Amino acid sequence: MNKQVFLFLLLFSTLIFSQSISREQQSLLSLSTISVTIGGTFPLTGSFSALITERVDQFITRIYNEAVSRSLSNAQDEEFFEKIKDDLSKYSLRGIILKRSTGEEIKLDLEKFRLYGDFNYNPYLKNDDVLIFPPYDIERNFFVIKGAVNRPGKYFFVEGDKLSDAIELAMGINPAFENVKEVFISRLSYDGQRSEIVKIQLPNDTELKRGDQIVVEANETQKRDFYVLVLGEVNRPGYVPITKSNTKLGDVIKLVKGFTENASLKRARLFRGNSITPLLERQYGIKIGDEIVNKNKELVDRIVNYEQAMMFRMSNLVEEDKYYFETENQYRVLNEGSAIDFSQIENENSEINNFILEKGDVIVVPPLTKTVYVFGQVSNPGHVKFVEHEDYLYYISQAGGVGEYAEDEIMIIKGDSRNWIPATTKIQIDDGDFIFVPKQRIKSFQTTITEWGGYFSIIGSIATILLLIFQITK
Repeated sequence: MNKQVFLFLLLFSTLIFSQSISREQQSLLSLSTISVTIGGTFPLTGSFSALITERVDQFITRIYNEAVSRSLSNAQDEEFFEKIKDDLSKYSLRGIILKRSTGEEIKLDLEKFRLYGDFNYNPYLKNDDVLIFPPYDIERNFFVIKGAVNRPGKYFFVEGDKLSDAIELAMGINPAFENVKEVFISRLSYDGQRSEIVKIQLPNDTELKRGDQIVVEANETQKRDFYVLVLGEVNRPGYVPITKSNTKLGDVIKLVKGFTENASLKRARLFRGNSITPLLERQYGIKIGDEIVNKNKELVDRIVNYEQAMMFRMSNLVEEDKYYFETENQYRVLNEGSAIDFSQIENENSEINNFILEKGDVIVVPPLTKTVYVFGQVSNPGHVKFVEHEDYLYYISQAGGVGEYAEDEIMIIKGDSRNWIPATTKIQIDDGDFIFVPKQRIKSFQTTITEWGGYFSIIGSIATILLLIFQITK
């Protein structure tokens, strides 16, 4: 047998063998494939092929993903895209009925399966199984569970649900709460006008009704992540744990091992709060959590606008003053507590030492600059070395002197308070201060004409009035 014939026979036998394997595989595949029907309220209904090794949750997840993929394949508009996704997600994982060809009916709760992995809620599929999804009307068929549970929320109600089912879906009692013994169920009448309160002592159980609002009672735990942040010239900067409302600033400074030799206590600041809602939190003395801000941004914005409107309502501000007032009001909120004098911190009886800190406070201790900053209409603006007892004229001369168009009213801006003070030789210049030399406002010919035109108009009006008075009194 020559080499070519041998290769041909080898290739032919390989092809025949592969075809026989393919037929065997197809035969096995056909034996492992079953038919399952989906009915009721589900994004895609009808009869579908399933593997005999598939459980209910795996099967419906696959069918659901196919339905989503088909529906979104041609969606171009992002808003329409999100609406389709939202509509397709409106089906219940609870109250599903699995009907076998034998007549057996099994109640399934895939939500519990996904929480706990209990396969009693998620059996294997069989040929000719039928899955019936319940109507999804969670606005009427629901219960709510709140309070000392791990997963508070609104859940789809299924006939026969008990308090234990609600607690199970809420993933049990939150271990952070102590002495959880009572549950209150608020139950509205059919017309919504009356409420019945059902009190349950745990671990007793009771059957639920549609619309029940369950509160697992417990005093709120105050074991929270209370902290302040200390930055700058301290020996151990960083986050410092504190109590809820009982930690003094002096105690925190001790925990960070005090100030460095280069600390500027005059310019040290304490900033209160670090969220977008400090105004509301300070106004009402409550914590507006991040979950509220993230889920209800429009509501928070409306409340903020309401607070601003309340501040304006009884004022005598004209339109031109409102921008300045808003700036000052924001500064007031963010700067609360920062005017305290850190230079007295070592005195245990001082106000600053006993200042009570709150969660989120930020303490900033800047370094000594050892300079005075001169800017504006000077030849060489910038930092000038601080020399004790020298007045503002010394620092201007060190910056090259004033320019030709310098304004006479030079201002000293204090580094600690940012207060603007008209410059005189009597004002003490401190480390970190600023000296600002403003520029004269040069008027164009057009500006001068406009201003004088206004003056002449006023003079003309006065002259007209005087002439009328003269005519009347003649």
